[in-house]
Amino acid sequence: MSSKLALLACAAAAALAAAFLTGTAGTAGADDVVTHHEFQVNCSPSHHQPDDPIVYPGLPGASHDHTFLGNNTTNANTTTESLLAAGTGNTTCLAPDDLSAYWFPTVLNGDQVVLPNFAQVVYYKSGVLDYKSVKPFPQGLRYLAGSMNATQDEFQHAPGAIEGWECGESFHNWDIPVTCTPGSQLNIRYQAPSCWDGVHLDSADHRSHMAYPDPVSLTCPADHPVPVPMLEFKMAFPVSGDMSGVHLASGRGYSWHYDFFNAWDPETLAAMVTHCINGGLQCDPRGFDVYKPDRGGVLGPNYRLPGRP
Repeated sequence: MSSKLALLACAAAAALAAAFLTGTAGTAGADDVVTHHEFQVNCSPSHHQPDDPIVYPGLPGASHDHTFLGNNTTNANTTTESLLAAGTGNTTCLAPDDLSAYWFPTVLNGDQVVLPNFAQVVYYKSGVLDYKSVKPFPQGLRYLAGSMNATQDEFQHAPGAIEGWECGESFHNWDIPVTCTPGSQLNIRYQAPSCWDGVHLDSADHRSHMAYPDPVSLTCPADHPVPVPMLEFKMAFPVSGDMSGVHLASGRGYSWHYDFFNAWDPETLAAMVTHCINGGLQCDPRGFDVYKPDRGGVLGPNYRLPGRP
């Protein structure tokens, strides 16, 4: 499927999404103040290996080590077709129809791999002021956020909001702290670009087909006119105390970056985007806002659209 056809398919799915919403979708009233426009995707680590199917496709072992979330089959040979062929539920994400792949450089303490020990949060948010204009990702869209070659200054002043590395009471560190309160955990949050050029599912540098919104107007630039969900990785690693040996497989803490390869079921993603992002809600992984329960949810107890076993 071409990228333009994929976008049309996503738009059609979005138009049908309301039919799958459980509860009362409703329209926000005058007193229903919109403070959020997001939903969570919770995914546990599946594996780690020195592969990167976006930057080094077909070359196993060519990359620094990455920790993978989501689709269990992700490796150097991963394609859109292989992610989809994994089959419903072959993912560490709560939603079995999210067969996407998410990955980032592995955290190490000396030569010991440090993997997150619980489900990690990937937020899908609006990166633009007009949150009702956000469209679902086209299937097969992939990109790289951040850079392993970034300087500390570039990392600190990245276009998306960045909170840096945190642990205990230590915040806004632009490299991994040398000490963390024993028993705390190392955290990082980093935002991806959320404006797509509307044509290409990838680009030579794996970035140019995506762009960040204008930081003042929070609108997409003319050459990247399609607002898509803004991903924000919120990762936590069980390491504390003496952090002098803690680093990324890609280098210093400011080499943090991550990759996304979309393989959502289009109907499910469209329903989540329509209800949660376009609807101005703060949704959990089932598409339910506990602060506005009257608005209903999207997915059933099995984290699938109603009617799907």
